[in-house]
This record gives sequence, C-alpha cells and structure tokens, in this order.
Amino acid sequence: MCELRRFVTIRYVPVATPAHARFFLAMNAAVDLVVSPAAERLFQENSDRARYARCIKASKRVRWDIDADVFRGRSFDFRRKFLPDGLTKVNDLPFLTAEEKRTMSHVQGRSYASIFGVLERFISTKTLEIAIRYGLGDQIALEGLVRFSDEEIKHQELFRRIEGMIGEVMPAGYRFTADPDAVARAVLASSTWSVLVLTLHIELFVQLHYRESIDPDAGLSELFKDVFLFHWKDEAQHAVLDELEVKRHDASIGAEERERGVDGFIALVQAVDGILQAQAASDANYFVANCGRPVDAAEAAVIGAHFLKAYRWQYILSGASHPRFQSVLKGLVTKEQMERIGAAVSALA
Repeated sequence: MCELRRFVTIRYVPVATPAHARFFLAMNAAVDLVVSPAAERLFQENSDRARYARCIKASKRVRWDIDADVFRGRSFDFRRKFLPDGLTKVNDLPFLTAEEKRTMSHVQGRSYASIFGVLERFISTKTLEIAIRYGLGDQIALEGLVRFSDEEIKHQELFRRIEGMIGEVMPAGYRFTADPDAVARAVLASSTWSVLVLTLHIELFVQLHYRESIDPDAGLSELFKDVFLFHWKDEAQHAVLDELEVKRHDASIGAEERERGVDGFIALVQAVDGILQAQAASDANYFVANCGRPVDAAEAAVIGAHFLKAYRWQYILSGASHPRFQSVLKGLVTKEQMERIGAAVSALA
C-alpha cells in the first residue's frame, strides 16, 4: 500500500478570518474528494490501518499555526475568566466575591496551561520512540505518530508562550513547581504499558474538558478559549492513535508484564498527584497574597484544599472516570487489577 501522502493532493493552512471561512469550508470538501480510489477504500475500512489513515487526514485538515490561527495579534482578556467554573470548582467557595473567583480562574488557568506543557514533554518523546519502530514497516502508522509528536511539540511551544504572555500581566510571585525534563525522565523510566495508559487518560480528559466545560462557557477570555479549541482539534486524533498503540502494545506482552504495567500506572498517577499537590500549595499561597484583601489562616486552609481538589479533578479524576478510558482499560486488565486501579484513584477523590 502506498503512503497516504501520495493519495491526498490538497493541503492548506486554515485561518480564522471571516473572509476566508467559506473558502476553507470548500477546501475541506475538496480534500475529501481529491483522493485516489485506493485511499478512499482505506478511509472506509474499519481496520487499525484505516484508523491511522483517517487520523492523518484529519491532522492535515485541522493543521494550525500558533500566530496566524491562535494568537492573531491578541492578548488575554483579564476582565474575563480563563478557566470555566466546571474546572475551577470556584462555586464550592461561596465566600469568594465574583472578582475573587475570576482571579482564581486566572491563577488556575495559568497552571492548567503550564501543566499541559509538562505532560506533553514525555508524551512527544514516547510517541517518537514508538514511531521509530515503524520506520521500516507500516508507513501510515509512522506518519500518524510523527504528526502526533510534531503537534505535541507545537503545543509545548504554545504553552510556553502563554506563560510568558500571562506572566507579563499578573503580579510577581507566581511559581511553577515542576521541571518538564525531570518529570519526563521519571515517567519514561516506567514501562511502555504504563506510559501509554497514562497518555490515553490525558488525551481523553482533554476532550472532556473542552466539550463539556470550556466550549459552552461564554464568559471566558476569547483567546484563552481559542487556545484550547485548537489544542482540542489535535488531541481528538491523538486519543485515537494512543488507543491503537495501547491495544497493540498490550497484545504483545504477557500477564506478568501487564501486572507490572498496572503497578506502574498506579505509581504514575500517584506521581502526577505529587506534582498537583506542590502546584496547588504554591498557587493557593499566590492567590491568597494577591486576592486584594486579608485572608485568615482558616480561610487560607480552605482555599489550599480547594486548589488541590480542583487540580485532582482536572488532571486525574475526570480522565479516570471517562467512559472510554474505563472501557479500554476493562478490555486490557483483570477484574482484580481494575479494582486496584479504582481504589488508587478513589483515594484521591
């Protein structure tokens, strides 16, 4: 079978200007049409190979540029929230004013973007490692995974730039506690099974957060909302590719290695929680120092516990409870292993 790039003859970079919207909708349709019969048959198949091919096709269609499509000369609007209430959980703190809730969304939103930058460091590295295995074999899988890694590297640049832009406006004293390279080294020391399952968990909660919380909220900074729109567009393909790789890898290992993988995944979840604990404590202190009024020790303790609760929901619990994650995991592990994973996650609720 020829590589997919030989089938699709139209490529374009979308822009978000109204004058070009109808043109690029037409281009989308053209991309669907200008393919060879062999490619079209591949797209319609239900095989793993066809799923890789469809992800490549979607990746080409939604390809975006940080400056031309996301930023477009804009800055973040601090008069609006960054993260929606469904992620910050600010309504659990009735003693906060509307302005204080907005400030909390700015602090959490800043860390939300930065934590993604940390996680995507190990995801891009692991994806490249897996892609190399296809170098002299399945070229469609190779292209799909190389695109996956390229997009994750672009996301890291996006989140670094966001931190710089937000840092120019917010008060001094914010501290991001995790080192991306150190985290990546620690994660990549785990088994491939453990890392791929953690990655699937992450890719799925990205989808959940955008669809159910970020997209419906009209009160967010337009630029911050657009950042996660474009991020979501890529991650929609990444979740499919990662599920394919999880299942493919799982089929290649035995029960003992899978048991070690389950232990490794639980350890990684606990390690992520360690990152969240450190960042939640730092962010709570920063919020208390910059919320604009005195905060007594009892209230500060409640705020600190709230930051950790919100971060655990964002980065652990929302992914672990995702129906697709539950379904895939149940297809890989025993009932006893599933219960162990569930117990480890529930301990953080």
